[in-house]
Amino acid sequence: MTTLLKDEARRLGFDLTGACPAVAPPGLDGLHRWLAAGYAGRMEYFARRLEAYGHPRHVLEGVRSLLVLAINYRTQPPQPAEAGQGLVSRYAWGTDYHETLRQRLDQLADFHRRQAPQAVVRGVVDTAPLLERQFAQLAGLGWIGKNTLLLNQELGSWFFLAVLLTSEELVYDEPAVVDHCGTCRACLDACPTGALVDARRLDARRCISYLTIELREPIPPPLRPGQGDWLLGCDVCQEVCPWNHRERNSSEPSFEPRPGMNPIDLAELLTLDDAAFRRRFRHTPLMRPKRGAVLRSAAIALGNRPEAAALPPLRAGLDDADPLVRGACAWALGRFAEDAAREWLRRRQEIEPDPEVQREITAALAAVPAAEGRRA
Repeated sequence: MTTLLKDEARRLGFDLTGACPAVAPPGLDGLHRWLAAGYAGRMEYFARRLEAYGHPRHVLEGVRSLLVLAINYRTQPPQPAEAGQGLVSRYAWGTDYHETLRQRLDQLADFHRRQAPQAVVRGVVDTAPLLERQFAQLAGLGWIGKNTLLLNQELGSWFFLAVLLTSEELVYDEPAVVDHCGTCRACLDACPTGALVDARRLDARRCISYLTIELREPIPPPLRPGQGDWLLGCDVCQEVCPWNHRERNSSEPSFEPRPGMNPIDLAELLTLDDAAFRRRFRHTPLMRPKRGAVLRSAAIALGNRPEAAALPPLRAGLDDADPLVRGACAWALGRFAEDAAREWLRRRQEIEPDPEVQREITAALAAVPAAEGRRA
């Protein structure tokens, strides 16, 4: 049965397969310490589901085995962002990976049921309370690197994980026990915001991926410059990893970049109303943070590289219906040493009803002289 499942998984396009028993996940105490330190930020769902993470039976009653799967998503090389452009993490360039993996998992589950009609089966793709990386290590797929991501000697970390839980007993693979990171600390040293506070310890509250995807409120001002050109996610800790320097590209067409995603035009984003945003980004990972958070991040990225062409869209963003967008545009305009930017901020200040946006405008007006000094 194990051989049949692995062969079918490879036929369906999965690059790595490994089986492990359904047990309490290794590293569960690390999750408890991570939450106690407050590193989860606003991701309250971890604490709400903490008990469920304790054993896979909370995901599938009667589970005996896990078949852990990985699929490579590395495609084109990332293009550098020019003025007015933003960077999108590689994983989000194409169709939402949940859709691609879910389709293949469903096919694998149906295959399993045909082989074992008595089996109870469930496939999950990072939405269930399951510590996939820990189980992947237990199944021999790789080790957890210092950037907290699962690393494989062949694929690096450019892959998605999925898990097929089954009530059948499989033949289990040997766990990965060797840490191939050695003394390397490239990821820790390169993190733009210092989110990797130590090896395998991530303060999500500082992580650009968390700030641009999970956080649905204003990004803390001290962290905004570190965001740089990133619009959604961040690949810095993966790009610098020596294990990611091998070129093995995915054959999955749905992971290829959609037009205008590598990189993306930031000014154009600020012109999209909710309906236009949905039309453009339906079935992509940009739908997760939703329009307000994406446009907020676009404004901050524009503010991090002040160029005259960004002034009109930021001016328009001051009148956006979403206060999250207005506040970010106010901050960005405060980075421009332009009389027009100061005037727009003052005019908006006179009519702005939201207290948080008012604070952003006040801070932006105070920051303009500093911006003049930097450009002098």
